Amino acid sequence: MTQSGTSQDEHWADRVAADVIEAGRDAVVSTGISPSGEIHIGNMREILTGDAVFRALLDRGASARFNYVADNFDPLRKSYDFLDAKIYEPLVGRPLSDIPCPCGGHDSYSEHFLEPFLAALRELRVDVEVERADGMYRSGRMTPWIVRSLQNRDRIAAIFKEVSGQDVAEDWYPFNPLCAECKRLNSARVTGFSAEDETVDYTCACGSSGTVPMAGGGKLVWKVDWPARWMMLGVTVEPFGKDHASRGGSYDIGKRVVGEVFGGEAPHPIPYEWISLKGKGDMSSSKGNVLSIHRMLEVVPPDVLRFLVIRQRPQKAIKFDPGLPLLQLVDQVDSGASAPAIRRSLELSQAAGFAPLGVPFKHLVVVAQASSFDVDRALDILRRSGYPDVRREALEPRMIFARSWLDSFAPAEMRFTVQSELPRVAGELDEQQKKFLGRLGRELTGEMGGDDVHKLVYSIAEEFSDSKPARLFEAIYVSLLGQTRGPRAGWFIVFLGAEFCANRFLEAALEEE
Repeated sequence: MTQSGTSQDEHWADRVAADVIEAGRDAVVSTGISPSGEIHIGNMREILTGDAVFRALLDRGASARFNYVADNFDPLRKSYDFLDAKIYEPLVGRPLSDIPCPCGGHDSYSEHFLEPFLAALRELRVDVEVERADGMYRSGRMTPWIVRSLQNRDRIAAIFKEVSGQDVAEDWYPFNPLCAECKRLNSARVTGFSAEDETVDYTCACGSSGTVPMAGGGKLVWKVDWPARWMMLGVTVEPFGKDHASRGGSYDIGKRVVGEVFGGEAPHPIPYEWISLKGKGDMSSSKGNVLSIHRMLEVVPPDVLRFLVIRQRPQKAIKFDPGLPLLQLVDQVDSGASAPAIRRSLELSQAAGFAPLGVPFKHLVVVAQASSFDVDRALDILRRSGYPDVRREALEPRMIFARSWLDSFAPAEMRFTVQSELPRVAGELDEQQKKFLGRLGRELTGEMGGDDVHKLVYSIAEEFSDSKPARLFEAIYVSLLGQTRGPRAGWFIVFLGAEFCANRFLEAALEEE
């Protein structure tokens, strides 16, 4: 049993929820991501981890809240490769919320990346209160914590030194003024402040100086901004990346600052590992190594993306492979599981509108292509191949997902197109291959199942001892697909229909005459 009295086989989100409830604090789950680039499925781990705990708290009857802070008041750190350097290089250092949209269709740079992310959250059924950092500062809600931070500069500097060994300059303040002249957040320094007037004096590297209001005239440095945010939002639970959880890192500093300067308590920490992309390493917007959430939602149902994150303990790294392993993940969600922890992961992964299909996704991918993505033909194939109970309303969206996966991530050997006419390459088949096809075409009947056809193919192939079996199988695929490889021949012929395949094989066999 854990300290909270929960069993060891409980889901990790339920254990966190139990610990939070036992601590007797209000349950306020908080997450945050900077919209400095495309928000990808690597970022998704933070908000889905928070959502799983939020759902677990609600399931236990707790009065809980869940927020997401868009760090759109952060400065643009550099002109990334995906940006036009001529336009964005001069804007480096300005708040993301104050920079023009890259496509011209949004109110700001940050909204360009934030808008599709928020749309994806709605599709993932993440019920979250959205806070924008620029609004938190400009509204004055963060001002009390700015005042206290500036008044306790020496105490904060000592905490930095004691926790991380970091020395700060004698004239350092935990606040970055927003220069009224160059509009940058990263080039000015505080020269004085008035707690009564709630203003900050500054000088800037651009040569200007002046006085700005604390409300919107700058922002706290990150390691102080974070604990100030805990206080302002009343945060009691927060997932965050392992980089912040390192010894002497942001969380350790924040825990000291929130207790010694703000008189509060640090939230229950949920440090998490990264999601890496197979063959490319940890996902990073700045490096262009990303898969966007909205793109993945075109490939798999939202429940699958939720399950990708929620099934694993946050401290365990996730290696994401959108190829064949993704199909196995879909099947897990589709079929359910008997293990309690997996069942609970599936419950916490539910999004509205998911309808189990009961057909392995890899099988569906073959059927979708064999039917040329026609839903009625696919239904007929599935019912003839052992899936009589498939419902059209469940199949139709899966056909769309299958096409998207094939277009985006399928290995070459999984992709094929049934040719409407005998492919020209069939004329290159040798005499034995053509005779084999002729014999197969004459003996195929519509009453045969996949296993029957499979046995027929092999029995006929054994009679052509002068040819390697692989060469004979190639003839099947060449005549139907115009390529030398394809799905397992027996069931594939049944999918396409014995009459169609028999006529095609006989047509190919006649090419030698």
